[in-house]
Amino acid sequence: MMQLVAGQARRAGSVTGAAMIAAALLLPVSAHAQTQNGLSNLFGGIFSGPNAAPSQPAPGPGGALPWSGEDGASGHPLMTAAAIREAAGNFSNCVAAMWPDAARRNITQENFQRFTAGLSPDLRIMDLMDSQPEFTKSIWDYLDILVNDNRLAKGREILAKYKAQFDATEKATGVDRYIIASIWGIESNYSTQMGDRSVLQSTATLACIGRRQAYFKDEFLSALEILNRGDLRPEQMRGSWAGAFGPTQFMPTAFKRFAVDGDGDGRRDVVDNPTDLIASTANNLKKDGWQAGQTWGFEVVVAQGFNYMLADRAKAMTIAQWEKLGLKRATGQPFPHPAEKAYLLAPAGAQGPGFLMLQNYRVIMKYNPAEAYALAIGHFADRLRGGQPFVQPWPRQERELSRTERLELQQLLAQRGFYKGTPDGQFGGQTREALRNFQASIGVPADGFASSDALERLRGR
Repeated sequence: MMQLVAGQARRAGSVTGAAMIAAALLLPVSAHAQTQNGLSNLFGGIFSGPNAAPSQPAPGPGGALPWSGEDGASGHPLMTAAAIREAAGNFSNCVAAMWPDAARRNITQENFQRFTAGLSPDLRIMDLMDSQPEFTKSIWDYLDILVNDNRLAKGREILAKYKAQFDATEKATGVDRYIIASIWGIESNYSTQMGDRSVLQSTATLACIGRRQAYFKDEFLSALEILNRGDLRPEQMRGSWAGAFGPTQFMPTAFKRFAVDGDGDGRRDVVDNPTDLIASTANNLKKDGWQAGQTWGFEVVVAQGFNYMLADRAKAMTIAQWEKLGLKRATGQPFPHPAEKAYLLAPAGAQGPGFLMLQNYRVIMKYNPAEAYALAIGHFADRLRGGQPFVQPWPRQERELSRTERLELQQLLAQRGFYKGTPDGQFGGQTREALRNFQASIGVPADGFASSDALERLRGR
């Protein structure tokens, strides 16, 4: 339940492997993974003056690094080194000041004191929150990493082992078991990579320090509610630096909305109870609009000369209309429901495969708003069901642009009047639309794919 890390967080999710890679792909980082899967420490030796804090202890689990002591890359005033130090010096007061809000949520004073006793900030999170990787992975590399034979074999074992639970959940919710198993596999590699940071420490840190305090205050208080109710124990609530936990990476607020007691034992345990985990993940998807009995989308062949300005999430048409424009299923099979509405995704532009995306793909996008993540989930589910790899090749000869080159591309688009945002080296819908308009203006396929050729054309070479 990732949603990636720095922007408009819905759940702020799992920065386990999947989220970290997806965050660098097709959308700007956002937050069910702040991610959303897969990747703890107290103060570094970064304080000086009268409010000096304790020196950095030995590295935590996995030899985690201390805070760099540097300003955050976002440029946000609350992410300067000075602001981080000042807020860290006031951390205990900040946590204590949340007691009235906790009381309004029916958290007992005894539990508030018990669960917050000894909390100290994990300042390494400040670096992770504002990290901007110089190099990113292509969508085909991302899919290669996540949809592999070992993970597929483990997924089939999980489906067989918990067949009764999947049967009951599928009957009750209509949510496809293969999608649930896919999320489980991609978010945490079937419970083997869930993260090891304390959810309380991470969310308390982010509630008191940095640029997302209001958002994470709700997450921290929600984590306290979970513990106060007795659904989980503190040692179970370990996960990503942004607070996502469990095999399918629930944020605390998402847990409150979607977690269910699948086996009637009085607890909603999405960490160690497979029945609750499967039922809760399905409940999340159902409440987000999952359509029972429907797939997520289809790989399609896009005819040469196609107008890629139509490849836009806002430009949905019926599949019959797409067929009239020359789109065909890559497998050669007919579309089962021509009246269904879909939009065209072309993640590698005219050089790669196209995909017609249905309502259930949009639901996966609510789980984690990264196109690459949602495509991986859908494809992995199909492979678990017995489907084949994608038919069409990816343009593997293409290299990913570095962050410096991505920033330059945005700046050149802005100079030509196509890009209206602030260049930041992160590609989202606004960059893609600007690039499409530039491509259309010079008479090349307006597919919005940020290739090295597109950059060279912008440079005028």
